[in-house]
This record gives sequence, structure tokens and C-alpha cells, in this order.
Amino acid sequence: MDKLKSFWRSLGPGLVVGAADDDPAGIAIYAIAGAKFGLSILWTVLATLPFMIIIQRMAGRIGLVSGKGLAGNMKKHYPVWMLLFITVLISVATVINIGADISAMSAAVKLLVPLPSVIISILLSLIVIGLIIILPYRVIAKYLKWIAIVLFSYVLAVFFISPDWRNVMLNVLIPHITFSKEYLAMIVAIFGTTISPYLFFWQASEAVEEERLHYHDHIHGMIPDIKPHTASRSSVRMKNEIGTMYTDVRMGMIFSNLITFFIMILAASTLFSHGFSEVSSIEEMATILQPLAGHYTNLLFLIGIIASGILAIPVLAGSAAYAIAETIGWKVGLDYTFGKARQFYLILVLATLLGIAIPVFGLQPINILYYTGIIFGVVSPFIIALVIHMANNPKIMGQYTSRLLSNIIAYILLIIMTACIIAMIVL
Repeated sequence: MDKLKSFWRSLGPGLVVGAADDDPAGIAIYAIAGAKFGLSILWTVLATLPFMIIIQRMAGRIGLVSGKGLAGNMKKHYPVWMLLFITVLISVATVINIGADISAMSAAVKLLVPLPSVIISILLSLIVIGLIIILPYRVIAKYLKWIAIVLFSYVLAVFFISPDWRNVMLNVLIPHITFSKEYLAMIVAIFGTTISPYLFFWQASEAVEEERLHYHDHIHGMIPDIKPHTASRSSVRMKNEIGTMYTDVRMGMIFSNLITFFIMILAASTLFSHGFSEVSSIEEMATILQPLAGHYTNLLFLIGIIASGILAIPVLAGSAAYAIAETIGWKVGLDYTFGKARQFYLILVLATLLGIAIPVFGLQPINILYYTGIIFGVVSPFIIALVIHMANNPKIMGQYTSRLLSNIIAYILLIIMTACIIAMIVL
């Protein structure tokens, strides 16, 4: 039991990133993929895992070694135009994603509580914003980790429908690829929402937050031998910190793809199997799912959407706030109070409020969520290329630049995503 508690305490930003990766946008895209292509799309769960782990490890190591987030390092080491270009890309895409997530959450809540969607959207946003502003980072980190556990509702939902597990495993291990525009667009959407650029920003910045938290404990005598981000940190300590972060990231990404796996199975075994390959709203998906899979499966599906949104919105808004605040040079960090990092929190609040515009205008969540994944898929190669370059830049990383195998995997990811986008456009 003590080992289990110690392991749970060691998990941090990596687990939160993995859970936030399965936000309502991700859930919708994975469900659409299962509904359109059945179990044949399951190979993407296994195919994306090594890429997720490597790129998130790179981002985390950049933050841990440099003591700065991605935008902070860009500002110091890269041209201004590149910093502005990447910051605008990540901010716009993130706001769209926030709006899409709020839309999906409000649609799910409305099926459980009969209130107008706009009111639900505003209430959800205010609750999330209030918690972020009021609670210190230590508490936020804990509550995000516990909310991640709720996503196991999708695992339970699948066991209510008893799929053909032999067929499931065959489709995981043997890829089925169709060279059509619709299929390639779905692959881009899956890669885009699974390996989302905002997660790189969050991972790097939260590595810095975690180090600040440990240093704060050191000052107050809670941890006797933690040193801040300075050159005085020993090589042994740095390697230990990197090793701990790697374990956290690995477990977070495995958790993320495990949930993705069950979401796809759920949709494939119900919607696809009964000919419902086209769904236009969360309400329609739930209406179809209930008679096919039962009341409890449908309830678990809706609970997962709500919980994932509560977890993902702080990550999305926080990523935009880190990027913009570091670009301008403002104080950043969830470990600061509102009074000490007012501009950072105002950006975070503004990003969330802008996202509300999407449900207010009545746009369909399913369509927005799907195209959000494609947008992130198109944006990702730019951010991935930057992360690879940073992770190999000795001015940023010193002796802790990326190893050959990590670079090879990261470049393969970059080539695959770029090739899929080009093929999708050409077709």
C-alpha cells in the first residue's frame, strides 16, 4: 500500500496531460472514428503511443532543464516572428478547442439536467475559472489527478456491452489503411487531438511549476535537499528528476491511450455495428447509444464527457496563458496568487470566456470537435519541429540534449503528420 501511495504521489503533469488529452474533443473524435470505421481504426491507439511519449518527454525535459516554458525559451533563443507565429497558432486553436469542449459538456449536462445550453455553458465556465483562481497549484494538481480517474467510466461502459475481444486485438495489431480523403482526414484528426500542441506547452510549463513547488517545500523545511533552477543542481539530481518525469509521462500517455482504446471500442460495437456511422450532435449520439448499450453505459458516456471537460479546460486555458504571458514577459504560474500574476490569470479567464462564444452561437459541438482535431493536426508539425529543435539546442539543454533514438522517433512523427496533411489536401 505504501508503494502504491508513493507511486500515486510521483505522478503529476504527465498523468494530467494524458487525461486532458482525452478531453471532450478527443472523446468525440474517437467516438466518430469508431462509428465511421469500426474496430479497423483501433491500430492508431498503438501507433500513436511511442510518439506521444517521446514528444511529451522532450517538452517536459525542456522545462525541467531550462526552468522556462516553451514560449519563454522561444523568446530567449529564437526570432521574434517565430515566437509570435507559434503563440498566435496555439492561442487561436486552444480557444476554439475550449469552446468545443464547453459545447460538448453543456450538451451532456443538458441530457441530465434540463437547463438551457447557454446557462449551462456559462455556469461550467465560471466554476472552472473560479477554482483555478481561488485554489493554489498544489490543490489544483491533486484535484486534476483525481478527476482523471473518472475517465475509467469508459472502461466500465465497454464491459457492459461485451465486445468480441479476439477481433478487437486483431484490429489493434494489424493496421487497416484506406487511402481516401475521409479516412486520411480522420487520421489527421486522431493524430492532431492525440498529440495536441497545447499539451507540449502545458508539459514544459508544469515541469517548471513542479520544480518551484519542490523548492518552496525545501525553503519551508519539508524537503531538505531540493535546489531551484540553477546551474548548482548536481548532475545526479537532474538525472533523477528527469527519470521521475519520464515515468510520469509514460504512465500518463499509456493511461490516455487506454481510455481512447475503450472509447473507440464503445462506438464501434454500438454505433458502427448498427449502421449509425453519421452523428451530428452529442444528444444524437447519446439517444442512439442508450437503446443499443443500455442506460448505464449511456450515463457513463455522459459522465466521462463532463469530467474530461472539467479537467481539460484548465489545461487548455493554462497553455494559452503560459504562451501569451511568457511571450509578453509577464509573471506566469498557477503557484502564484491572482494578485501576484494578475495578467497571467486574466489571459486564462479571457481564453475561457472567448470559448463560450461557440455554444452561445449555437454551433454543433460534434462538427466543431472534429474540425478542431484537424486544425490541431495541421498546426502540430510546426510545434513538433520546434520542440525537436529546442530539445537538441545546447544553448537551452546543455548536456541534456535528446538522444538519437528519441530524435528518430520524433522525426518519424513529424514526417507522418506532414505526409498525411499533404495527402489529405491533394485528395
